[in-house]
Amino acid sequence: MTKWLLFIALCACAKKEEAPPESPAPAMPAEEIQRSRVACDAYVTKVCGCASKGPVLQKQCDLARSLPDAVRLGLEVAASPDSKRNDVIGAQDSVRKAAKECIEEIAKLPALGCQ
Repeated sequence: MTKWLLFIALCACAKKEEAPPESPAPAMPAEEIQRSRVACDAYVTKVCGCASKGPVLQKQCDLARSLPDAVRLGLEVAASPDSKRNDVIGAQDSVRKAAKECIEEIAKLPALGCQ
């Protein structure tokens, strides 16, 4: 019994191994960052240029103005040294989703009478 108590005590006092440091998330390629910015800026320019053609396009213009800011904010979070790996990955994902939305909305503009 004494041997078991000694064994348990040694196990309890044993130095716990530290978890390995978290590997950083891979950075977004510069080309992808540039494409995201260009796509959202182009969408705002196009849809707001057509905003006078009707209330639907005016509403889209109002909503579109937030997309370049969403891209900028996501890139800032992703690039921050204070951001944790999961936060960086989430921020990169939000940038990609915003860029996707900009590209898809640009493609819909001709059907709304906006060239």
